[in-house]
Amino acid sequence: MNSLKAVAVFMVLIFTVSCSNKENKYSVLSEVPDLTMPKNNLNFKEIEDYKNYKIIGTHFRTDKNELRYILANDIAFKASNENKPFPEGSKIVKIGWSTKKMANFNPALEAKEVQRVEYMIKDSKRFSKNPGNWGYARFVKANGNYKSWSKGTVNCIVCHNLAKDNGYVFTKFQKLY
Repeated sequence: MNSLKAVAVFMVLIFTVSCSNKENKYSVLSEVPDLTMPKNNLNFKEIEDYKNYKIIGTHFRTDKNELRYILANDIAFKASNENKPFPEGSKIVKIGWSTKKMANFNPALEAKEVQRVEYMIKDSKRFSKNPGNWGYARFVKANGNYKSWSKGTVNCIVCHNLAKDNGYVFTKFQKLY
């Protein structure tokens, strides 16, 4: 009987140690549609875990009346937080929301509906001809469904050239002090 107790204690000890070493990380699958950008073949599925990215900033586009959240994968978040150049594998996602007045606090605006999800990925093999080696994708939401931006990414590249001094990224990390 003593050997049975010893085995039971040993098994409990092994189970406890193995469970305590596991990282219990909550994650969400975004369940995005299988859409591909024309010409550069970036697929929406490449950022299917974007809801697990960290916020690096927000901004409001007055010309589009759109609130935007800017998220980064771990690689881009670390670089942005440390004010370093974005390394290979960096992914930055921009979610554009329409706005509405808050029902319970009328002077304020809040996010209403997603208008678009855009992202950029740093990949020197696939996008060696693009400035900064960034590839761009835009998926626009209309009538409850997403579709690939049919105009391609030429405008993305032209516009992001304005942010050359910040690694072709407009948003700078917004630190909480």
